[in-house]
Amino acid sequence: DGYILVEFNALQLNSSGIVEAFREADNYVIDLEYARDMFLFSFYTRGMSFIDMAYLKKLDLKNGTITYRRRKTGQQLTIKWEKCMEDIIAKYGTNTATHYLLPIITNPYSDERTQYRNAICRINVVLKEVAKLAGLHIPLTMHVARHCWASVAKSKNIPLSVISEGMGHDSEETTHIYLASLDTSLVDKANNLILKDF
Repeated sequence: DGYILVEFNALQLNSSGIVEAFREADNYVIDLEYARDMFLFSFYTRGMSFIDMAYLKKLDLKNGTITYRRRKTGQQLTIKWEKCMEDIIAKYGTNTATHYLLPIITNPYSDERTQYRNAICRINVVLKEVAKLAGLHIPLTMHVARHCWASVAKSKNIPLSVISEGMGHDSEETTHIYLASLDTSLVDKANNLILKDF
């Protein structure tokens, strides 16, 4: 996906831990709650990209599944609708003014792309603050939810082909490269042991 998280593995950050921290976060401010909910929705939907979330339509949810096309690749994905996803949608109610499922593009009289950009900027600012408060030295953004899903899937020994399909990658090679960029912790530990003697 072209994003590199330099310190992601250097800190041996547990992706499940990020998700758990958000799941258990107290709702101190509305922006934090909204950012948390959007991050978790992305994670719950196999790391759905924020642009795909923004343009997800109410009609994309039918018969217990979400079906949508990735804007980046054009690939159609189908995701089973789970209670955790429903809980987030229910929290924000149904906006009858738009045909979108999530509260990202909410004003039918305002430019959709501007609303999307404002939302992603606002959320990423909050996520970076959350990272600071939690003492994480990573650039926590919405895209990290995608990394977390892939990392957790890999840690549960889910086959590469399933992870690739789940993320909507064009090939397993893309997923292999993606996961390789996330998991250097074992090599880093080995190098650390070697360097202790010098």
